[in-house]
Amino acid sequence: MRRGLVRSWRGKAAFILGTTLAGPAMAQTAPNSPPLPPTTTPFPPAATAPAAASSGLAITVTAKRLDEARTSIQPSLGASRYDFTPDAINTIPLGQQAPLNQVLLRAPGVAQDSYGQIHVRGDHANLQYRLDGVQLPEGLSLFSNALATQYASKMSLITGALPAQYGFRQAGVVDLTLKSGTTDPGAEASMTAGSRNYYQPSLSYGGRSGKIDYFITGQYLHNDVGIENPTSFVSPIHDNTDQWHALTKITGIIDEDTRVSFIGGGSHARFEIPNNPGQTAQFAVNGNTAFNSSLLNELQWEDTYYGILSLQKHYGSADFQFSAFTRYSALNYQPDPLGDLMFNGVAPWANRTDLATGLQFDGSWKANSSHTLRAGFLVQRERATNSTNAQVLAIDDMDAPISDQPVGIAFGSDLIGWTYGIYLQDEWKVSPTVTINYGLRFDAIDGPTQENQVSPRVNVVWQPNDILTAHAGYARYFTPPPLAQVNNAAIAATAGTTAAPEATLNDPVKAERAHYFDAGFELRPKPGLKFGVDAYYKIAQNLLDEGQFGAPIVLTSFNYANAQVKGVELTGSYDHGPWSIYGNVAWSDAQGTNINSAQFNFAPDELGYIAQHYIYLDHNQSVTGSAGVAYTFNPDSDWATRLSSDVIVGTGLRKTVVTPNDTSLPTYAVVNLSLAQKLPIKGTRGATVRLDVLNLLDNTYQLRDGTGVGVGAPQYGLRRTVMLTLAQKF
Repeated sequence: MRRGLVRSWRGKAAFILGTTLAGPAMAQTAPNSPPLPPTTTPFPPAATAPAAASSGLAITVTAKRLDEARTSIQPSLGASRYDFTPDAINTIPLGQQAPLNQVLLRAPGVAQDSYGQIHVRGDHANLQYRLDGVQLPEGLSLFSNALATQYASKMSLITGALPAQYGFRQAGVVDLTLKSGTTDPGAEASMTAGSRNYYQPSLSYGGRSGKIDYFITGQYLHNDVGIENPTSFVSPIHDNTDQWHALTKITGIIDEDTRVSFIGGGSHARFEIPNNPGQTAQFAVNGNTAFNSSLLNELQWEDTYYGILSLQKHYGSADFQFSAFTRYSALNYQPDPLGDLMFNGVAPWANRTDLATGLQFDGSWKANSSHTLRAGFLVQRERATNSTNAQVLAIDDMDAPISDQPVGIAFGSDLIGWTYGIYLQDEWKVSPTVTINYGLRFDAIDGPTQENQVSPRVNVVWQPNDILTAHAGYARYFTPPPLAQVNNAAIAATAGTTAAPEATLNDPVKAERAHYFDAGFELRPKPGLKFGVDAYYKIAQNLLDEGQFGAPIVLTSFNYANAQVKGVELTGSYDHGPWSIYGNVAWSDAQGTNINSAQFNFAPDELGYIAQHYIYLDHNQSVTGSAGVAYTFNPDSDWATRLSSDVIVGTGLRKTVVTPNDTSLPTYAVVNLSLAQKLPIKGTRGATVRLDVLNLLDNTYQLRDGTGVGVGAPQYGLRRTVMLTLAQKF
C-alpha cells in the first residue's frame, strides 16, 4: 500500500496513516535500508534524459530532478518531520477540502483551539508556512487561513530542534510542496455539501505547454459555522461565512539545470461574529438600557494576497534557490453600533493592513562524500498600519459614565520593521551510521525594538542497524514578535472613557529567546510496524503569547519573562495490505511567569499574581492524542472502497477558577467516520463519492469557557455534521 502520514528524522518512514484507492503499491525506497542524506545521491546527469530535450518526457524528468534538488537544499536532518501524502489526507474527514488546521491535528503534539488555531508542542502560534521551500511572511488572519489543503501535493510538519535554515517562527514549519501540471495534470472538479448550510465547490486544472508548466486551483466556501459556537446549541446564532481561496503556479524550464517559477494566490473571507444570547448590557446608551444579545450584528473581513518569484539553479555539485516574495493582508471589523457600546463600552470600526516584501536565498554545496555545506539568508521589510474610529462613553473619576450620549475617538499607527537572518551549516557524515548537522544563525529585527542573536544549532543522528534510529539535538531560537502592536498613543486616546484599560503600563513586546533540547528514537521491528518516542525541553526568556483583548479584530502579543515548556510524544503505526493504522499520544507542560510587556491588557491583581508565580499557559493541554484506522476493499479494482475512522482526544485547555489558568477544561474525544467510493466513468479519469460524518457521536465539548489569561469568549467544538462530496477528474 502507499504510505500516508510519515514521521521521520532523516526521511525514513516512522509514522503512517492512510491507504490508497488507486490499487497497486507505488514504488518507494525499502523502509529498512539505511537512510542517506538527500545530497549523497548525485544530481542525475543530463544524459539520463532523452536526447530530445524538448520532448514532454525530458521536461518531466528535468522537473522531477529539480524538485529533488530543491529538497536537498533544505533538509530537516535531526528534526521530527511528519509528511502528509495525498493518500493520507484523503483518509481524514473532507479529504483535500479539509481546512489546513484539521489536517495538522493528526500529527503528534498538535492541540486544537478556538478560531481554528492550533498549538504545536505548547507554543501559542509560532508557526511558519513555506510554499515550495519559500517562507511566507506572517499575515493578519485571525479566523481564516490564507492557504488551502488542496494546494499541496505533499504537506509536512517539521518540529523539534530545527536545523539552522529555519528561523523566526520555530514551533513548527508547515512545508507545502505545491501541485503542478506535471504532478497533477488535467482537470478536477468537486462539490461538497452538507449540514449547516455547507457547500464548497472547487476546481483545479494543470498541464504543460512545451517548457511551461502551469497549475490553477480555486475554491469557494459557505456555511453557517464560520467561527466556533459560543454556546452548546447545535447551531450557532449569526455565524455565516463566505470565503474563497485561489492559487496559480507557473514554472518555466530554462535549461536542464535551471528553472524559474511564479506562485500567486489570495483569499477573502467574511465572517459574522456569533452571538451568545442572555447577556446583560453593562451601559445605558441614548436612553436604551436593554439589548437582546442574540441580535448583535458584528462582522469581520479578512483578505490576503501573496506572490513568490523564484530562480532555481543546479551547477556542478551545488544547488541554490533565490526568491523574491510579498504578502499583503487586511482586517476590517465592523461593530454593532449600539450593541457593542452597551455591552463593551466601545464600538470600534477598525482597519488593519500589513505589507511584507523580501528576498530569500538558500543554497547547498556537496564539498565531498562526508560534508555538505548549506548557507542562506532572508531579509524582509514590513509595514503595518492601524486605524480605529470608535464610539465610547465619557466617565468620571470613579469610572462611572457621566452621560449616555456616545462620543467619538480616533487613533492609529503606521509602523515599519525590518527582519534579517543569515545561516551557515555543515552536514557531516562522520561514519556510515552517524551524521552530525551543525551550524549557526544570526537574526536581527529593527522596528519598535532593535534586537539580535547568534543561534547555534546541532543535531546528531545514529542508525546502528535497520531497526533502530536515534537522534538528539539542540537549537538556540530567536522569535521576533508581530510588528503590529497597540501603542501608547492609542491607550492615551481612550483615557477618560469606557474603553480605557485599568492599567496603562505598556512595555514593548520583545523577541523570544529560547534554548531547545530534543531527543528521540524509532524502532522498526518488522516491515510495516513502527514505534517512536520523542522528548523535548524548552527554556525561554520573553516567551511570546497572544490573547484576545477587546474587539475580535486581531490577537495581541505579550511576553512572559521566563517560561519552561516540556513534553513527550509517543507514536506507532502499522501498514500492511489493505490495513493502515496509526496512533499517537503527547504529554505537554507549558508554564510561564511575570508578564513584562503589553501589561495594560491585564487586571492589576492578575499581573501581581503572575509576577510571583509560574502559571500554566492558557493554551496548555496536558494530554493530546489522535488515532485512525483505514481499510480499502478491492484496492486493485476500479471500484475500490475505502472506509476510515479517526479520533481526536484532548484533556482540555486552561480556564481560571481561583488563580490564573489554574484548571483545565473537561476531557473530550471526537470520533469521525469517512467512506469513499471510486467510480469508473467512461471518457473521464474517474470519479469519487465520499461521505464524511464529523463528530459522529455528537459530543458536546468546550474549547474555551471564556476565562483564562487572554481568553475573550467561550467556544464549543463542532456538533455532528454530515458532508457529501462528489469529485470528478477529466
